[in-house]
Formats: sequence, C-alpha cells, structure tokens
Amino acid sequence: MGAAPSTPRLGEAGAASPGAAEQMFAALVGDRAYPISSEFWRQLLELPLTQQWPRDRVLQACHAFAQNNYHTKHLAKILIHLVWCLQECTSASSVSSSVYRKAINAAYISSIFLKFIIENAKADNWQELCLDIDKDEKGLENFPSDQSVEYFLMKGVLNYIGSVDVSPESCYLHHELLNLMLVLMSTQLCSGPSPEPKDVHPFIDAAMLQDSSIVASVVQKLLLNFVRRPQIPSNDSHPVFSDDGGPGVLQRVGSAAANFVLLPYYTFNYFVSASAEGATSQLADNSLLVLLILIHYRKCISMNESIPTDGVYMSDSTTNVKDAPAFHENPYCKAINNAKDIQFDHADVEGNAQNGPVVRLSFASLFDALGTCLKDESSVLLLYSLVHGNCDFQEYVLVRTDLDTLLMPILEMLYNASRKTSNQIYMLLIILLILSQDSTFNASVHKLVLPSVPWYQERLMHQTSLGSLMVVVLIRTIKYNLSKLRDVYLHTNCLAILANMGPHAHRLSAYASQRLVSLFDMLSRKYAKLAELKNDKALKVMSDQMEADIISDDTSTELHIYTDFLRIVLEIINAILTYALPRNPEVVYAVLHRQEVFQPFKNHPRFNELLENIYTVLDFFNSRMDMQQLDGEWSVDKVLELINKNCRSWRGEGMKMFTQLRFTYEQESHPEEFFIPYAWRLILSRGFSFNPGAINLFPVEIHVDDSPSSEQKV
Repeated sequence: MGAAPSTPRLGEAGAASPGAAEQMFAALVGDRAYPISSEFWRQLLELPLTQQWPRDRVLQACHAFAQNNYHTKHLAKILIHLVWCLQECTSASSVSSSVYRKAINAAYISSIFLKFIIENAKADNWQELCLDIDKDEKGLENFPSDQSVEYFLMKGVLNYIGSVDVSPESCYLHHELLNLMLVLMSTQLCSGPSPEPKDVHPFIDAAMLQDSSIVASVVQKLLLNFVRRPQIPSNDSHPVFSDDGGPGVLQRVGSAAANFVLLPYYTFNYFVSASAEGATSQLADNSLLVLLILIHYRKCISMNESIPTDGVYMSDSTTNVKDAPAFHENPYCKAINNAKDIQFDHADVEGNAQNGPVVRLSFASLFDALGTCLKDESSVLLLYSLVHGNCDFQEYVLVRTDLDTLLMPILEMLYNASRKTSNQIYMLLIILLILSQDSTFNASVHKLVLPSVPWYQERLMHQTSLGSLMVVVLIRTIKYNLSKLRDVYLHTNCLAILANMGPHAHRLSAYASQRLVSLFDMLSRKYAKLAELKNDKALKVMSDQMEADIISDDTSTELHIYTDFLRIVLEIINAILTYALPRNPEVVYAVLHRQEVFQPFKNHPRFNELLENIYTVLDFFNSRMDMQQLDGEWSVDKVLELINKNCRSWRGEGMKMFTQLRFTYEQESHPEEFFIPYAWRLILSRGFSFNPGAINLFPVEIHVDDSPSSEQKV
C-alpha cells in the first residue's frame, strides 16, 4: 500500500469547517487508500454532515468512490468501522452521543455508496463491492480470521438490532441500521424471479448463517418494534441533522438524486414532519419490511453443494447448475414459525430448548397490533405468514372471541377490492381460507353479532352476524371479479371459503341468503351464455379451421370452469339445507322465492343429484304452503312464519347425505417466486427508490423523464 497518506485536518478544536468537511469526503471517494487504523476514519465519522452538495456533485462522488474502491477498499473499511462502533454501543453501560453519531454516520454513509454500487454493478458476483481485504493489515489483528467482511458486518448489525432496546437515544441508530439492512438485501432486486444456484447475495446469505441466538433475538425485536410502534423524538436531536434545521449534504441526496443513491423519501421525512402519527410508525414499519424480506428469502443450492461453514457458502467445483434445485432452511422463517406466546407456562417453552432459542412475545399484543394495522399491505403479509406458518398463533387466533378485530379490516378491504392490488386480495382471501378450515371458527363467526357495519354502503346492516357479513362480502368479491378481474383462482378461493362455512351456517341473514341464491343465478346465466356460444360455434363452418378449434377449446375450458363453480355453489346451498336447515329459515325462504333458477339444471348430469335434495326441501315447504288455508296474498312475514313453524318439524327425510366439501390451502411448490418479488414491491411502494433499469426481479415500467426526482412505476 506504500506510505500512509496524510489525514485531512479538521478545523480548530476538531470543528468541521465547510472546507475541512469537503476535504474529508474528497479523501473518502478519492484514489488514495487510508489504512483502517488511520485517524482519518474517526474524523470522518465524527463529522456532523451539515454541508449541502448539488445533485451532480453527489453523483460524481458516488462514481469516484465506486471506481477507486477497487484498490482503496474504503467500503469494506467503513463497514468494519461501523461494526466496531456498534460493538462499542453494545458493550458500554452508557453510550455517549459521539459514539452514536459515529455509528449513525458509518451506517448512513456506507448505505449511500453501497446502494449506488449495487444498482450499477455489472458482475453477478458483486465483485465491485471489493470486500476482500488484507486481514494482515495493521489494525485488523483482532478481526476474526475465519469470517468474511459481509459475515462480520451482518453479525454486528443483527446483534445490535436484536440485543439493544429501542430508546430515545438509540432509535436513530436503529432506524439507520434498518435502512442499511434494506440496502444490503436489495441485491435481490437484481436477480430473476426464480432463485438459481448461481445467484449470489453476499449480505442476506451471511445473515442466514448467523447463530440461532442472534436470529431469534432479531425476529423477536423486529416483531416487538411492530407491536410497540416506538416513537421518534423531535428532529433537533438527530446527530446528522444540520444546525439550521435544513437538510445536510447527505440528506439532500434524498430529494435531489433519489434514483441513484439511498435516501428514499421516508429516511428523514419524519424529522421535519409535524405529524406525530407518521413519527410513531416509521421505525415499526421499517422493522416489518426487514422482517418480511428475511423470513421469505430462499437460498437456492444444487444437490451436491456442500453445507456452508465458517460464514461462507462453499460450492463443489463439480456442481451442475442443471441439477434438481433445493433450498437451505431459512432460520428466520423457522424462528417466526416457532414463536411462542409469552403467556404460556415457561416450562412449556423450555421443553423446546433442544431446538435452540425460542422467540417469545405476547400473542395478544401481536393480535391487537395486526388488527390496528391491517389496512397496510405489509401487515397483511405478516398475518398470512403467521397464520400459515405458526400453528400456535393460528390456534390463538381461532380461540379468540373477538374475531372481528381481525376480520372486520379484512372484509372492509375486500369490500373495497377495486382499490386494492390483486396480490393484496389474494393474501386476504388465503387468510380467510386458512381460518375457515377450522370448524370452531366457522361456528364462532355466525354467533358474533355486529351492531352495525358503517363502511357497507349498499344497505344498512344492523345486528347482522359476522358470518353473514363474510358471506355477503365474499359473494360481492366474486361478482366484482366476474366483471373486472376474471381471475379463476380468486373465484375458487372465495367459493372454497363459502363451502367451508356452509355446514356451520347459523341464522344466516335474509340479505346473505338472497345473495347466495342470486350468486347461483348469476353464474347460471354466464354458464348459459357460454353453452350457447359453444353450440353456435359448433354449427358454424369457419374458413380458418385451426382458429375455430382454438376458440372452441377456449370456450369449452371456460364452460367447464363455470360448471365446477355452479356445482360448488349448489354444494354450499345443499350443505346448509342438509346440516343446518332448522337454523336457517332465511335460506329456505330465499330458495323458495327464487326456485325457478334451479329448474334449467334439474336434469343436468353434474347437478341432478344435488338438486334432488334442494327439490326435496322445495317440495316439503311448497306442500305445507299449499295445505295452509290463507285469506289474501302470501306476505314475506307469513311465508317466514310458516317456514319457521315447519323447520321445527323438519326431519330431513328423503335427503341424500353427501360428503361435506372441505377445502384446504396448500402453498405453491415454489412460493419464493411469489413472495420475494411481492415483499420487494411493498418496499418500493413505500418510497425506497432503486434504479429501475437494474431491477430483474419483476417487470418494471420505466418512464423516460429528464426530471431527476421522477417516480418510476413498479
């Protein structure tokens, strides 16, 4: 490396004059390598960062840093200094503001240059990061010889996040470390949607190799941040905030060059925002985003790849990329799936001691926090992850008597499906499907009565059951999908939930009963049109026979799909009439009132056996009406009175017993192809900017615009 270059000087008494600060940053991005033991690093990290640079100078600095980093290795050195600062913050009983400032600045500065290098990297193995440093260099005597820089970094960052509580003094450092985590893991954005053995993600791979104690503490702390939603103190106490209250040099980067460097708009907006609400949720929201990326990551390996050791994934030189892929176990996913309720007897948790440290937190607090935050899409993904992966939490949700805490926000979002993304609708429906697999849940929702449903606009709903509201909203979602999205998967999920609920229906409301029969009518009309279209095409002689065959096949496929849908609806109605007729007079009334809609399908080979039961019910109640001597017309009240009276004498004679439909949710064989892109879309939607041209994880719509702050639609 040669003689050590002289360290740029600060002003008198260590004060950072504008000229001295510029000199320090020029040295950081310049071509002269400063040893890791140089006084330069202490002086750099103690800068208050109050100077302002225009956009072109920031970009110039990033380009220079990336180019010179090949031989200066300044990125690796500042990351090592960050870990040393974090170790000092963790080990000291009382931490001075200067130590916090150094750690915050190290995290902040490294985030900016890291993100620029990641966005503009050309090599798939991230050689541009240049993290391979000479461990024999003076100052690195105590650096673990068996650890890579990325492993050392992730151990330091994750250990701090997991072991240090969020306080008014530490919250800014926590915030910067969470931002840094998002940058470190953003290498995923540059890979394709299907993980492959050749994919390299240095930092998140290193995170996967950490000790189970660190993993458990991180998952627990991120969940606690989400639940507790710690507040951020006022802006005047932030160590990197300028004295005059305006944004300093690196803050300015956020608004001037968001597409090139770190600083999404949320990085500092809470310091100048007057909204206390925004301030309280920022750290919680970022904790959740980091957690979602960690738990849904999958490291793809080939079958003959050796087990990772010493903080590095080792690959056999004979590995064939075409071998059947497999995945390493994700310890963060395992930790959240095995999380326990802190209210349980501690001995119960200790019984799992052989499996390593266990995440313990209050499920009651987590349940309440989810109910409060479910309008946020990332909270929906967390709820899905918990009810699907954590049996204990799923069981806890199912035994709660206030299920409306979770279900009302879910149903309101489905009610407003036109304003939601298709992914969000899928997540909401899958959550309901998982819950509906439990018979206790299906019974409970019909017994919980809601005084009102203020967000339901079509009609007033007073004293309706949660189960009836679910039926109404699910049918409304099907109708919306039929007219707008035309998504078979969405249809299937809605009908599956209704089918699971059917046998447990209890006093279904008049409105829900009417909607159920009208759903059959709507689907039957669609079926009739498709059948007519198919018949017309069969009669026509088209010039292009191949095209005719393709069109005919498409129609046949769609006709088959709607045949299945109609059968499921008939199964739902049949299940209610077979297993719960005495408790559902309104369903009987709705079937009687619209009995003509079933007539066209009475002899259909797919439906006739189910319709036999429905007509057994119709014949029973029609005959009772015929026997009734009545003066004047039948009114709704009189019909219901007759139905209620005869429900008590109903014995189900002549009804055929069919096996109850029961749908269960099974995750796709490659869930990572959905969840990894989905989690990153959520992060980008929060304002985390990333060069659209570098994103390969999912299609990106790039707008050509000269404005540097233009937003890219992702």
